[in-house]
Amino acid sequence: MTRFKTLLLAAALVAPVAAPVAAQAQTVAVANPEQAIGASRAWATARTQIETTYKAQLDQAEARRQAVGKELQPLVTAFNTARAAPNANQASLQQQATTIQTREQAAQAEIQRITLPAQRAQAYAIEQISAKLPDAVQAVVRARNVSMLVRPDAVLFAGPAADVTSAITTELDRLVPTVSVTPPANWQPGQQQGASAAAAPAAAPAARPAQPAGR
Repeated sequence: MTRFKTLLLAAALVAPVAAPVAAQAQTVAVANPEQAIGASRAWATARTQIETTYKAQLDQAEARRQAVGKELQPLVTAFNTARAAPNANQASLQQQATTIQTREQAAQAEIQRITLPAQRAQAYAIEQISAKLPDAVQAVVRARNVSMLVRPDAVLFAGPAADVTSAITTELDRLVPTVSVTPPANWQPGQQQGASAAAAPAAAPAARPAQPAGR
């Protein structure tokens, strides 16, 4: 689904790295939290349910997207032709560009409204999985005696054995095998994460609440 990557970037958490344990061998590992969530069985099942439940809306949005492309293509072609002409009228070009942009933005807003229920369902499912990401990371860190865990994009080189993303996915599958794709009527994205962060200092003062990862 087109918004899947965006939703993951908004919902995935940077899990706190466990303190080094007293042992001889300690390792540095890499993990991609968004990839770990995206590969989880809970998300695969939720995505299928969402695509089935909201098929009519998603098909309508795709049809509208294609229709808009066809509507705008002659305008874009005319704009490019006028721009390439000698002594092009800049005022006319600006007007054409504004017309194209206005129509495109209106269509995007319309498609956004059509797909909003599916987007909410996606966000709700991802948030439930993301809530278990810190626990999954901690389990892998402890099991593999990892002293430092970093994102792949922060590493110049790492061998395949250093990537523990799939191990985190395995833990997620154990911790959260399924999720609901029906958000409560008053649910808003980030609600569960905010509640967890507020409760964390009282429940476990030593653990810093995970924060949403943005790119």
